[in-house]
Amino acid sequence: MAEPIRLKTPVTDEDIIKLKIGDSVLINGKILTGRDAAHKRLFELAKKGEPLPIDIKGQIIYYVGPAPAKPGYVIGPAGPTTSGRMDPYAPLLMEKGLKGMIGKGIRSKDVRDAMQKFKAVYFSITGGAAALISKQIKSVKIVAYEDLGPEAIRELEVEDFPVIVANDAHGGDLYEEGIKKYRRA
Repeated sequence: MAEPIRLKTPVTDEDIIKLKIGDSVLINGKILTGRDAAHKRLFELAKKGEPLPIDIKGQIIYYVGPAPAKPGYVIGPAGPTTSGRMDPYAPLLMEKGLKGMIGKGIRSKDVRDAMQKFKAVYFSITGGAAALISKQIKSVKIVAYEDLGPEAIRELEVEDFPVIVANDAHGGDLYEEGIKKYRRA
């Protein structure tokens, strides 16, 4: 098995085009969080041409609404949510400079097409491992939409945050390839 690729945020087009489906990646630096409600707000601002409350250029958004932190921890369990719920908003955010998304589950054709057009990538992360994943998060701060509670946009400082490239900027789809590999004739 190949060594994981180390990726430091913010990321560039050059970083993204090197990635291929199935690559194991360790993300280091700052990533953002966001779920349905936050995405809807960002989308509505972007659609009107208004400035966003955060800079998403070169950023990666993790689809998570973390649980409250227990004493002595920076964050509670932080497992991924289903990515498809962000599909209506993702293409416009990629157009505005978003380079990566982290979640679980398949993405729509529109999102996969936008990844190719805007040089972005979708990372999959293991669901059900929320407590383990949270250990790779070193600091957390709310940066937008505090009124949304767990769905507020947070900035996470991550160290060796483990993800797999599920959709790349070249049109590759790990989910489709997996189905083909194991389909019976």
